[in-house]
Amino acid sequence: MVAAAVAVFVIKDGSSVLLGRRLSAVGYGTYALPGGRLEFGESFEECARREVKEETGLDIERVEAVHVANFVHTAGPTPAHFVVLMVRAVLSDPAQQPETREPDKCESWSWFPWPTAVPEPLFGPLHAFHRAGLDPLRTHLPSVDVSNPHPATRLENPHQ
Repeated sequence: MVAAAVAVFVIKDGSSVLLGRRLSAVGYGTYALPGGRLEFGESFEECARREVKEETGLDIERVEAVHVANFVHTAGPTPAHFVVLMVRAVLSDPAQQPETREPDKCESWSWFPWPTAVPEPLFGPLHAFHRAGLDPLRTHLPSVDVSNPHPATRLENPHQ
């Protein structure tokens, strides 16, 4: 089964991103962004805010889409397939400090200057993003929410 996920480049001081070392089976020991599965009915922004808060205790704002990745993990005992929307956001309060709120999933959180001091190894989608030379500080994708289309645009399904 394919799942949707959101990964968040939390930006500090306009040049550093928040990364944590994964302890989960998929990507164990790699550095990753905070993020997780999109819940039913949730917007990308709601997912980004929720996941960052759950994992780090940080409050974020100005959530913007920067990249979409197709991540297929077949190694090991836990295969996974995710469509990952990568977004960037800034801290609501620049004085906030990250906490490790899910110690069974993440060893710790730290700030790293992008792209000059990014640690290795990086988690799959983040590795591909970095290797391609993409920049979360400058890249931007337009975002369209089609979860509630205008009633006039809905077509009746004759199979229901």
